Formats: sequence, C-alpha cells, structure tokens
Amino acid sequence: MHPILLLLSLFGFFHLIPGVGANASLCGPCNKDDCRSITCAAPELLTKDDRDCCDLCLSIEGENCGGRDETRARCAPGMVCVSHSSLGRESSSYSEGTGFCLCEEDGAVCGSDGRTHSSVCALHLQSWRAQSQGKGTINKVHDGECTFAPVITIAPGKIHNVTGAQVYLSCEVKAIPTPIISWRKVSESPKGVRIFEDLPGDRVNVAVQVRGGPSRHESSSWVMIKPLTKEDEGTYQCHATNMVGDAFAEGSIRVVEHNSRRMKKNHHRI
Repeated sequence: MHPILLLLSLFGFFHLIPGVGANASLCGPCNKDDCRSITCAAPELLTKDDRDCCDLCLSIEGENCGGRDETRARCAPGMVCVSHSSLGRESSSYSEGTGFCLCEEDGAVCGSDGRTHSSVCALHLQSWRAQSQGKGTINKVHDGECTFAPVITIAPGKIHNVTGAQVYLSCEVKAIPTPIISWRKVSESPKGVRIFEDLPGDRVNVAVQVRGGPSRHESSSWVMIKPLTKEDEGTYQCHATNMVGDAFAEGSIRVVEHNSRRMKKNHHRI
C-alpha cells in the first residue's frame, strides 16, 4: 500500500477509538459519582462545569474567578473577572491566572425592600435569595442610597446641677438625606398648651452646635448652657427633620442654687 494511504487509514482508525483525541484525553468520560455535592448562595448561581458534567457555583462579588482545568471559576451574570494585580494586590498570594469578581455597574442602589445595597449585583443576589424563600422579587427603585426619615439614636438625658455650672445636652440622629437639627426649650401655658422656644434665641448663656458623625449618615448636636441659672430649668427638645420626615426626643435640666448663694441669703436674713 502507498505510504500516504496507509497513514490516512491509521488516522481514521484511531479517530474512531473512544477516548482518543484532544478533548477526550483532557476531560475523560463524565462520572457523576466523582462530582462533589455543592450548595450555592442562590439557586440561580448553579451551573455546570466546562465538561457539562458536574455542578458548580458561579462566583459572586469578591469571590475568586479564573484558574485552570476543573478549578476554573466563572462569575455570575453582570460581573467581570478582574485580576488581583489591577487593584495592587500581591499576586504571589493567589493562584496563577485567577482574579476576583466585580460588578460591572458601580455604586449603591436602593431596593424595593427599602434597603440600600452596595451594588445592583448585590441586589440581584438578595432578590434571588428572597425568591427561593418565597418572599418575592426585590427590584431596583433608584440609583444611590435609600432615603429615610430621621431616627434619633441617642436622646438627650436628664441633668441635675447647681447654678453657675456648665452643662450640656446632646443628641445623635441618623437619616438620609442629612437632617437639620434644632433645639427648643419647652414650657407650658396656664391653660396647659405647650410652648416652644427656639434656641439659642436671645439667651446669651446658651450655645447650640451641630456636626456630622460619629458614623456615616449620622449627625450630632449639643446645647450648652453656661452659667446655669434657675431660669434654665425645664424640658429641652432635640428636633430633627429632612425631606422624608422628622423626629424628636426630650431631655430635662433641674437646677438648684449653689450653697454659697444660699449662705449669702441666710446671712442677709440674720
């Protein structure tokens, strides 16, 4: 037989033998018994490996991706696999050819569950989890964080001090957007109607201060009184408001005269 014809015959022979060829030699036959049992963060993340044999989970934000052969991980829809070196991470700490999953759309979003999610990908994951629990779909309402009315996290306390002292009441509020905080002194008319006096007003011994913090989306405020007088005794209200709503909390100051003043009064009576 001609050498070329003999070579072609042998090629056809080996091509028909099961397991011979590039794909078969690399992957081999699928044996379901060799597949490990897995549980994904959500049912939508369940997929098959490159051989369409074993189950595997798609990676979510921050999880590893890439790699080689059966260890290769893929990102969930809407995400991209970014190399560790792109963010200055030490490449020697990770396997060659691997990266981490990052959402294609950057920025926080507000969900229909009334919560702020770090990204639209995080919202989708939470929505998949909710659906698997029979709680319904969570949709994106708008880009950016969810707005909410002020919530007073630390209310003014109760103070008992003497005349001439320096005292202050404090108040901490959380809200989006940032609230406006004001202070009022509360008194009552003879008919029982509450009267509110905006502070500091004309009071030269009263100062009001507002600043951001201590945490994100929080604001803090103080009303300081120096020197303390009997006229400063009463109820004080911390009031916070933004475009969504308002909230208030009250504290109180009780004042007694300093001993030196009492002694002077008693001396004049003698």
